[in-house]
Amino acid sequence: MQEMKDAWRARVAAALSLVAAEAGVEEIFTADRVIVETPPQPELGDLGFPMFGFAKILRKGPPLIAKSVAAKLAGDPLALELGTIAAEGPYVNAKVARASVAARTISLALDPSSPFGRPGSLAGKRIMVEFSSPNTNKPLHLGHLRNDALGESVSRILAACGAEVRKVCIINDRGVHICKSMLAYRKFGEGRTPESEGIKSDRFVGDWYVRFHQWSKEDPTAEEQAQDLLRKWESGDPETMALWKKMNGWAEAGMKATYERTGVSFDTYYHESETYLLGRAEVLKGLEKGVFRREEDGSVQIDLTAEGLDKKVLLRKDGTALYMTQDIGTAIHRFRDWPFERLIFVVGSEQQYHFKVLFLVLARLGFGWAENLFHLSYGMVNLPEGKMKSREGTVVDADDLINSLKALALEEIREKEREDAVGDPDAIAEKIALGALHYYLLQVAATKDMLFDPKESLSFTGDTGPYLQYMGARISSMLRKETGSAASRGTVRPELLSTDAEWELLKVVSAYGEAVAQAAERLDPSTLTAYLYGVSKAFSRFYHDCPVLNASDPDLAATRLALSRATERVLRDALGLACIPFLDTM
Repeated sequence: MQEMKDAWRARVAAALSLVAAEAGVEEIFTADRVIVETPPQPELGDLGFPMFGFAKILRKGPPLIAKSVAAKLAGDPLALELGTIAAEGPYVNAKVARASVAARTISLALDPSSPFGRPGSLAGKRIMVEFSSPNTNKPLHLGHLRNDALGESVSRILAACGAEVRKVCIINDRGVHICKSMLAYRKFGEGRTPESEGIKSDRFVGDWYVRFHQWSKEDPTAEEQAQDLLRKWESGDPETMALWKKMNGWAEAGMKATYERTGVSFDTYYHESETYLLGRAEVLKGLEKGVFRREEDGSVQIDLTAEGLDKKVLLRKDGTALYMTQDIGTAIHRFRDWPFERLIFVVGSEQQYHFKVLFLVLARLGFGWAENLFHLSYGMVNLPEGKMKSREGTVVDADDLINSLKALALEEIREKEREDAVGDPDAIAEKIALGALHYYLLQVAATKDMLFDPKESLSFTGDTGPYLQYMGARISSMLRKETGSAASRGTVRPELLSTDAEWELLKVVSAYGEAVAQAAERLDPSTLTAYLYGVSKAFSRFYHDCPVLNASDPDLAATRLALSRATERVLRDALGLACIPFLDTM
């Protein structure tokens, strides 16, 4: 459909140039100046071209321009090959040649070697995406699941547009919060291990973080003891380092198991413990150059009041590093590792100020690539029960949430007596759970806070992941029944697709590449999930209105089946970009 839009824009631009010449206006219009919209009612046409932007140049009202342009297009042989046109107020509306769109869409979608849905708009670009950013004092939780879904989906979408993408994860494995888990374990752990307790290793570590905060309410010296442990860590105390390595090993192993379960992967893992010293060295260099200043209390700060921000501490008075120090070092380290054209940080909206400061600090230090840094901010996600708090142990563990969704999906399969039909109920329930989770987390624009309702996410009707998976399974089931049907005896003839239901499905399938390009441009997977829902609704109507396998005409049956195959390719591919498992059986 994009090619058809581009062709129409070129003809409209040519017509505008003719209208300008007749009016004595020396202006050559190019296709990029022509806006294309979708008319509000299908009967008005498939494409609409507003004339408002040309009124001042042509010294005519938009409705008069629309009539003049439509008249020129009516005499344009190239435009007539594309379809029919009509002026409607200030718009030139076009109805495209359906047979041409149908033939091209089906041909491309059924050719496995064609770049269908791969717009190439980012070909040659090197883009790094940082997401997840877990702490090794607790397991991944619901907030991480939204972060991971966004980061993984955005990465896949950018790659689908031709970019060379590197997915990176910074593991926050140092700092006083890590020391709090270590301190609680040292005081109360008594040599227990995840294996001895039968607890997933990252959850085991997280339980000690909760235990610290329980203990700190009883012992007013707990916080100071944790700070003292941090100082021992930064000085390389052997006993402290051994405990740190043991507990971080537990935490990381558990997290990576969750990543594998959810389909999330990284090209490179960075550790804060490996980069914070580089950050401190860069801050000290900046201090020597006068970029930063040492305050009376001994801390190193930067004054950003001229930029409408504030003063920011980069090194504490005792010389220890902060998150900002670490992020400075990590960003520099990454660019040296893999020079990027853009670096996208997928981090919660509560860190907006932090990233404004980080980008300005790097620019002040003279790193030109700092202008290519972008914070993809996302809102909070909570459950109906309320806000989660790590230190109080009210965080929703990622694995626990997936397990509960899986149990609900398995219950649904059993209630519908589908165990034998799906083959492996446990595996299918897991995929339904992930589909429900990822679709629900991605269908809301990233910037918005959201409430995650587990039961609503698992609905098999409406705007949900399982509904999309069901549509994919329905098409797959139909394709398995082709042998012996009327469709198996017919020939694909795209010109036979003439009903409104067929045309609506064709239009949405042909727009797949545009949807992917738009999602990449906006860095917004919700654009893609909305498209997926549109495809599913269009197919549902088509399936209801148009007999496929046993249509009265074998050629029509074969053609409708080809359109169904094209839809299946789009659903399978787009679901993959949205981190949703495709199901052949459900």
